[in-house]
Amino acid sequence: MAAATDWLPFALQMGDTALIHGHRLSEWCGHGPILEQDIAITNIALDLVGQSRNWLQWAAELQGAGNTEDDLAYFRGTTEFRNILLAEQPNEDWAYTIIRLLLYSVTNYELHRALTENAHPQVAAIATKSLKEITYHLRYSSEWTIRLGDGTATSHHKMQRALDDRWRFWEEPLLPSPAETALITAGHLPDYAPLLEAARTRLHAVLERATLRLTADPFQQTGGKIGMHSEYLGPLLAEMQVLPRTYPDAVW
Repeated sequence: MAAATDWLPFALQMGDTALIHGHRLSEWCGHGPILEQDIAITNIALDLVGQSRNWLQWAAELQGAGNTEDDLAYFRGTTEFRNILLAEQPNEDWAYTIIRLLLYSVTNYELHRALTENAHPQVAAIATKSLKEITYHLRYSSEWTIRLGDGTATSHHKMQRALDDRWRFWEEPLLPSPAETALITAGHLPDYAPLLEAARTRLHAVLERATLRLTADPFQQTGGKIGMHSEYLGPLLAEMQVLPRTYPDAVW
């Protein structure tokens, strides 16, 4: 069994990514294109925040400093967060939001499916609890991608533009960080290469049905897992953390 210090970076990566993506999706609350999708995307945001709580509760326990998931969510700075870069990218419009959700969900699904069989009971339990929600997120984003990509000329153009802009971020969840590499080498995490290949196959099938073309540029942007973020994370955290930082002793 890996030591607590070995698992902590992984728990933070998983929790931070779900939290930041959940916050991004929550920005649609009251602004969705139609009422049904306003509610649907907000519910997905709630799913992700719930998943984040599970990972960050465990991370707080691993730290052993008396912290809670709230301390980790609200009282860390930009460079202390370990979320993937895709999660922090702005919503822009509905096409960008759906493409971001699809790219995130296809890798998240393969990773969590593998983690349900993990030898660590906490990892397996969180993954098992999350997988049903992630399966829905993948189905929802796939259906919208196909509907809009193979829709009107305008919807196709918007989806293609979003895919071209966000494509460079999609592999990061399954490109191991140094902490993940150590866990994989020790046999505590599965090899990510087959998971990435499975995600790629699944994603390409959706994009083909959506009549969306793939960029020929193989470049993938990474760095979020080690605290190197885009210019978008700082303003997001400022908004998300303002209340607890202003009133740190407030209780409900």
